[in-house]
Amino acid sequence: MKTHDTDINLIKEILKGNKTAFRDLYKRYAKGHMLTCLRYVKNRAEAEDVLQESYIKIFKQLKSYDSTKSQFSTWSNRVVVNTCLMNLRKKNVLRDFDNIIDFNSKLTVDANAVDNLSLQDLTNFITQLPKGYRTVFNMYVIDGYKHPEIAEQLNIAVSTSKTQLMKARKMLQGMITSHDYSQSMNYVLR
Repeated sequence: MKTHDTDINLIKEILKGNKTAFRDLYKRYAKGHMLTCLRYVKNRAEAEDVLQESYIKIFKQLKSYDSTKSQFSTWSNRVVVNTCLMNLRKKNVLRDFDNIIDFNSKLTVDANAVDNLSLQDLTNFITQLPKGYRTVFNMYVIDGYKHPEIAEQLNIAVSTSKTQLMKARKMLQGMITSHDYSQSMNYVLR
């Protein structure tokens, strides 16, 4: 059975009150959602809290999920990302993007520096970015938001979103180059 069909059947069961179906749905997606949380939140315990809060929201909003508009994985990931952003807002992390340290050092980056970079390595590098850079990078590159959407979500100017992304990419390139990696996810940093 295809993933989408399995998800729809699990959702139907959950809406009927089947707790085992929710556990099954959780097992299918929790690992990926946890990685999303870790990209936004450095601390693992905090990421676990955000994940739990996300699944409470997923459960409460499940009846509004429309399988004709998107895959469950896409819809649920948006819930997780929005929960991460709400968590950052609560902590006032996103209030002042313009005061993030400016990394203007000149970088010489080997074009092949990221070709053998694993997803775990990339995630580790992303978590080392300042929160503003990390948030915009995650939203744009990983989660597929456009700059106007990011600007609206974070209450910043579109130009600030673009600048934060550019600085995040430069910083990541420097980190990756300094760790002497070769060839893997070059498109992420272009």
